[in-house]
Amino acid sequence: MTTAEECRAALQKLAGRLSELTPDEREQYFGNRTISVTAPDLGVAFVSVLGAGEDPVREAVPGEPPAAIRITANSDEVVALAGQPMNIARAWMGGRVKIEASMKDLFRLRRLL
Repeated sequence: MTTAEECRAALQKLAGRLSELTPDEREQYFGNRTISVTAPDLGVAFVSVLGAGEDPVREAVPGEPPAAIRITANSDEVVALAGQPMNIARAWMGGRVKIEASMKDLFRLRRLL
């Protein structure tokens, strides 16, 4: 099992891919959409704002409103997805990752993952 800090660093790496997009592209694809990733084996959730591309990944605080895009996966899976993001569909089909988002957000998420 990976640590919460390893998960946060992996998610920051994944979010950093947005910096490869121009500010206009980031705004077009994500606007001000929030994403949360919950690692139930660690009992922690992380959140970030996608449109900024530079927003730090931080631990969610109790009572925070739900994110527009919500991903749930064990910590090892989170770190693996950051290393090999194209495997998200396989992980989702295998039941290792749960994604809650609108259809539009799922299409947007393809750009990041």
